[in-house]
Amino acid sequence: MFILYHVLATIVLILSLPVYLVKKRVRLKEGLGLNLPDLGDPSVGRLWVHALSVGELLSAIPLLEALRNRYPSREICLSVKTASGLEVAKERVKDKVDYLLPMPLDLWWSVRRMIESIKPTLFILVETDIWPGLISSLNEGGVKTILVNGRVSPRTGKSYMRWRFLIKRVLGLIELFLMQTELDKDRIMRGGIPPYKVKVTGNIKFDRGWRPLKDQERDRWLRLLNRKDGRIWVAGSTHHPEEKIILNVFGQLLKSFPDLSLIICPREAHRFDEVYYLAKDLGFRAVRKSELPAEDHEHNVFILNTLGELGQVYGLADVAFVGGSLAPIGGHNLLEPSSFGIPVLFGPHTHNFTTMSRLLIRCGGGIMVSDESELFHVTAELLGQKGKRKQMGKRARQFVKQNQGALGRVMEILKPYIEGN
Repeated sequence: MFILYHVLATIVLILSLPVYLVKKRVRLKEGLGLNLPDLGDPSVGRLWVHALSVGELLSAIPLLEALRNRYPSREICLSVKTASGLEVAKERVKDKVDYLLPMPLDLWWSVRRMIESIKPTLFILVETDIWPGLISSLNEGGVKTILVNGRVSPRTGKSYMRWRFLIKRVLGLIELFLMQTELDKDRIMRGGIPPYKVKVTGNIKFDRGWRPLKDQERDRWLRLLNRKDGRIWVAGSTHHPEEKIILNVFGQLLKSFPDLSLIICPREAHRFDEVYYLAKDLGFRAVRKSELPAEDHEHNVFILNTLGELGQVYGLADVAFVGGSLAPIGGHNLLEPSSFGIPVLFGPHTHNFTTMSRLLIRCGGGIMVSDESELFHVTAELLGQKGKRKQMGKRARQFVKQNQGALGRVMEILKPYIEGN
């Protein structure tokens, strides 16, 4: 089966080669594993951690910190698939890993070059991004794969059931599945995984080193935004058409809260300018964060067009909205605004974070809104009631604290696999 997989993947690459040569020449070299450095032979077993993109990278941060602290003599190699993920990794984890590499395409010669370069004794896969070629090559070389902080969307769970006879062959090569929730456990087992290979350890994102925004950091941001006073609404990880909905709501909110500012951070970097021009076309005084400080200080809509800063910007908010939830995407990380003690709003499409969204609602730290009208009414109510905002924010922060501990469980499970090599 894996031979057929590699043959088909090679054919697809050949057909796609002209496009890569014209548009992505550098990325092609990375994809084929042609520019990998010689890492040499490690003195003790080298650990390889892989994260798909920005979201998975942020999940990996507490794990990387724990690995570095507990095993200082071990070299840690981090691979990331997307360009945006690599850019954020260079800023956020450069002091936590020894090597940072782009993950090549899942072709037999590319992944084997990667494995030969890294020479890992353990491969730790964070959340998702399961590649048959890579996992089968690691397995052939005697390197175990462990999935950490695993999550499975409803769509993927259904695919596992539909293609169980094929998926089982791939997933069966993975040593252990450490899943976020019981729901994720049930979904991964639809791929034919036996119960003894699957454990529920919780979500290690809760174990990040959350800290409040320092006064000097807040002052720096407010000076940059030229917002000494007034309320701030932060809408993070948004998708089309959520920005149009948010801007419509913002326009209505200005009638009651003329000092209100909006910070929007689109999930996809290539849409930064699109959202900026949308805001301008709708008549708002919009500016990109990269253009600050600006000569014109009368802006009320800020497009956060820089990577890796949303987690800090949430700390400026009076109210936060987390995107990918009014659009049928499945939702994004609710923990970042919660950790700052901010009321968190989100739409009905949270199937990627089903358990997290339910718990946040149950504890009183978050509210699910069904549409534009409800988003306006709930946001207006919170902006107008400081006491209610503080109470919700306090409960959101407690929600984060009460769900910590997953990292300790994961590290105990990894211990024999690391110390035994």
